[in-house]
Amino acid sequence: QLHLVESGGGLVPPGGSLKLSCVASGLKFDYYEMGWFRQAPGKEREGVSHITSLGQRTTYANFVEGRFTVTRDNNKNTVYLQMTDLKPEDTGRYYCGAHTRGNHWSDPAEYDWWGQGTQVTVSS
Repeated sequence: QLHLVESGGGLVPPGGSLKLSCVASGLKFDYYEMGWFRQAPGKEREGVSHITSLGQRTTYANFVEGRFTVTRDNNKNTVYLQMTDLKPEDTGRYYCGAHTRGNHWSDPAEYDWWGQGTQVTVSS
């Protein structure tokens, strides 16, 4: 019963920036590691970034390395994804997920809780 709500998506031109937020409620937030995923129509959900429960370590997919930054503020029960230099191929619905410790952060099957997603569209 961890409830996750994403926000911050929208329409942005190539090269632009967006900052996504994911607010958690219902269970103890700092118990969970958090991942950001995205999914385009007809495509599989793919891992974008990951952050450990206290923010000690972050991980990024190769296709966003150097452009995206994941952070969290456990006092606000919130995880963020700062996205810069956005490309059309970044378009998709972005989801945050919560999981306990696992071996493969980018595997959606390892996640216990998901938000409803927020749409990001990169287009001129």
